[in-house]
Amino acid sequence: MMRSEGLLTEAELSVVAPVYNESQNLRPLLDRLIPVLESCARSFEIIFVDDGSTDDTIEVLRKAHDLDPRIRAVSLSRNFGKEIAIAAGLDHISGGAAVIIDADLQHPPEIIRAFVEKWREGYKNVYGQRIDRAADAPLRRVLTQRFYRLFGAVGEMQLPEGAGDFRLLDAKAVAALKTMREHARFSKGLYAWIGFKSIGVPFEVAPRLAGHSKFSYRKLTHFALDGLMSFTTMPLKIWTYFGLATSVLALALAAFYVIRTLLFGVDVPGYASLIVSITFFAGIQLLSLGILGEYIGRIFAEVKRRPLYLVEERLGLDERAGEAFPPRPDVA
Repeated sequence: MMRSEGLLTEAELSVVAPVYNESQNLRPLLDRLIPVLESCARSFEIIFVDDGSTDDTIEVLRKAHDLDPRIRAVSLSRNFGKEIAIAAGLDHISGGAAVIIDADLQHPPEIIRAFVEKWREGYKNVYGQRIDRAADAPLRRVLTQRFYRLFGAVGEMQLPEGAGDFRLLDAKAVAALKTMREHARFSKGLYAWIGFKSIGVPFEVAPRLAGHSKFSYRKLTHFALDGLMSFTTMPLKIWTYFGLATSVLALALAAFYVIRTLLFGVDVPGYASLIVSITFFAGIQLLSLGILGEYIGRIFAEVKRRPLYLVEERLGLDERAGEAFPPRPDVA
């Protein structure tokens, strides 16, 4: 939406930037982002989603909005996480396409020009494709590579190599995403699941301008579990196969011991082997119950039908925008 003689009209391009304690990065981001958008879009809006920041992020956004009404913001009532913040931003856009970008300038705003060019060629899902992960810590780089290999092996679909949240989505693709209100969100999987005509644009990840990553290894582990359990039931199937193999082995051993006893008599039972066997299978049972619990816990969170997020404040946006459960759009 753009202001024109006191009225709100639709923007051609909407930019969604989730932020959490990023006040130091906002001004440098806008200094680079606005000239790019002015050069490639007839009209635009920039929607920041303040995900419960504890610094002065919302104050900086208020001042930016006062200076330029094209800069808008949604302030959530608490920290809901980046995936939910992205969903909240997409709920509030008015543009014919939405660009999702991080606020730490690791996503170069200049790449948006290439996104828009591909969009105008007819692509509805234009994603930034990382050339490498040199900006990540070595351990994080290795774990990320292992995760995507595992996801590719057991997931319902293949994720484009190097693709992340930095992308342009046509309004039709955004409408499709709005119909998906699950809480345990793995956006990269959702982008691939909706399909549409897609293409990648290579880019190099820049060093973070200020601050530090908000994703600890604990959060990354939880995020990885959400991704795997949202798009595959393989962890459940593994225990079915393991149980079947164990049953076959147990029957074979039982037959072996019956035959040996009939031929050679009864041996003295081995205490050590008995304890090891009991401990091993008890651990296997607890592990399988834990995996079942992860799935059941996610089902429990969904059936409560709580809204994805709660809004504390909106800057420059319709107060009715971004309903918790928006009407299901026609994406046919």
